[in-house]
Parts: sequence; structure tokens; C-alpha cells
Amino acid sequence: MGFLIRLAITAVALWITTLIVPGVHVSGRTGANTVLTLIVVALIFGVVNAVLKPVIKVIGCLFYLLTLGLFALVVNALLFLLTDWIAHVLRLPFQVDGFWAAFWGAIVMAVVTWLISVVVPDRLEGR
Repeated sequence: MGFLIRLAITAVALWITTLIVPGVHVSGRTGANTVLTLIVVALIFGVVNAVLKPVIKVIGCLFYLLTLGLFALVVNALLFLLTDWIAHVLRLPFQVDGFWAAFWGAIVMAVVTWLISVVVPDRLEGR
């Protein structure tokens, strides 16, 4: 159940990102198509972050230390661009228009995901 909640949170954060950040677009033909696209792109984004981010942190830990963590912003933008590329390969109507759109999109995604996660519990208590 926690996986589905996190996936929904990421999809909503992605939708909010498309509304706020110019250069991040999702263009489904219907509302259902747009929602499905957001869910699939959220899944891709989650897999990319789960698989590559720890590897990049280990390999690039010196850059993280030298930049006092600011390198993480660049890494997040590049992972957002990778998500765009995978979505393009899968012919999903999701597009990120360059590095700066990815940079701001990744920041908005992180903040919105965190805000929603604070409000929505990851799992049901008492089970």
C-alpha cells in the first residue's frame, strides 16, 4: 500500500510541477490519458531515482562535499532529463524543455513531494 501512496504523491507532485514550471509539459488527449501519463512518468521518475541516485552519490561524493551539496541540484536536474528521455522513448506525451526547466522542475517536484508527504501518511497506522 505504501508504494501506491508514494506513486500517487509523486504523480500529483509531477502534475503540480507541470502547472508551475514553464518548460515541463504533459499533453494527453483526454483527462484519463493525462492521468495515466502522469502515473507512468511518476513510476519512471521513481525507478530512475531509486536505481541511479545512490550510485551517483557514491561515485560523486567528492563533488557533493566540494560544492556543499549544491551538486545534488544538478544531479536531480539530470535525472529529471533522463526521465524525460525515457518517456520520449516510450512515446509518452511528457516533455522537459532543456536543463533549466529540468533544474526548476526537479526543485518543485522535491518541495511538493515533501509537502504532500507531510500531510499524507505513508502507511496506515494500527495495521
